[in-house]
Amino acid sequence: MKTTHKHDERIAKMTFASVYPHYLTKVEKKGRTKEELHQVIEWLTNYDGDMLKNLIKEKVTFEQFFHDATLNKNAHLITGVICGYRVEEITNPLTQQVRYLDKLVDELAKGRKMEKIFRTS
Repeated sequence: MKTTHKHDERIAKMTFASVYPHYLTKVEKKGRTKEELHQVIEWLTNYDGDMLKNLIKEKVTFEQFFHDATLNKNAHLITGVICGYRVEEITNPLTQQVRYLDKLVDELAKGRKMEKIFRTS
């Protein structure tokens, strides 16, 4: 499934602060913690808890969020379908990075072990 320019633009302009509460609700409903969510986000982006608080407070867009992030060298190992898209086939880099994050949050909520989420084994 190929993304459209309009779809990619909408994702770029979306704020991290608007999506973060949904991520948190999703993982907590499934018995995971805020700390685990932050570990997953930090693994992907290198943002620690304080940085996340600031990014939320500043209402940064996903475009700025990922522009300033240091993506994990193993992020390319994130594969599978999320929101109807196969993440490894998404051609727009920003949209792919947002879907990487969505996929990791989904894996966390589904109870996947952290070492699997972090692609260490």
